[in-house]
Amino acid sequence: MKKRTKILLILLAVLLLLTLPGFYNALAIRRYTVEAHGIAHPVQIALITDLHSCAYGDGQRELLEAVDAEAPDLILLGGDIFDDDLPDDNAAAFLQGIGGKYPCWYVTGNHEYWSGEAGFARKMAILAECGIPRLSGGTAEIEINGSRITVCGADDPYAWTDRFGIPERTEGGFRRQVVQLADQLEDGIYSILLTHRPEMMDFYSRFDFDLVLAGHAHGGQWRIPGILNGLWAPNQGLFPPYAGGRYEQNGTVMIVSRGLARESTRVPRWYNRPEIVMIELRPPGADQPA
Repeated sequence: MKKRTKILLILLAVLLLLTLPGFYNALAIRRYTVEAHGIAHPVQIALITDLHSCAYGDGQRELLEAVDAEAPDLILLGGDIFDDDLPDDNAAAFLQGIGGKYPCWYVTGNHEYWSGEAGFARKMAILAECGIPRLSGGTAEIEINGSRITVCGADDPYAWTDRFGIPERTEGGFRRQVVQLADQLEDGIYSILLTHRPEMMDFYSRFDFDLVLAGHAHGGQWRIPGILNGLWAPNQGLFPPYAGGRYEQNGTVMIVSRGLARESTRVPRWYNRPEIVMIELRPPGADQPA
């Protein structure tokens, strides 16, 4: 065997060793800690987004067992739990598994609207049957572990369309809804804005939301850990600035989930495992976990 051929084979083997592990897409738990003024005792929040009705075992057992193992104080569902192409069964099984078991709140993503009027109505009926409230420009006042929290929920911008067609280019309806939510905030009560879209961080940070939670970006689909946090994301394009992780601007913290979509995506995830995001709100100055 020629020396050049050996070198090429070695390079190919190294390339495969670096490439193949990136397609490992088992469910991950990603954790964040946020110092939260007005929080007396730690609060555990599960942020779950972008399931797209993908399968996680029989009856969604894998996903439900992962949630149960974390025992969150509340679950916030950041849209696209349903899909516009895949059947609703997997999404429904998951929602049935958490509804009534945990305090949950839901906001819509774009794919719920892309399902058309009849599909959207069917999905929202499933949500209601599971006892999970949808925050459509509304708020929920919650008392957990001795602390009051306001959760504000904004519809996806596709809510403002002509019969679920092309959205307003200015996203004016969505922006008006966020402004109205911000106007309802009370001093001294910790506030969370639950939204599907992370790309509007500049807009969110103009207001007094303490924490913004979002999804939609799917982690940028392809990642190189420590080098590239995402290759492409919807509504952000190449090298998205908000692909997934923690961001801070003007005192507003935003956490973006990389979501749970697997078989629904046209391009496979690479070094970008699907995730449940666990957020611990902690009193300022509290000791960090070992």
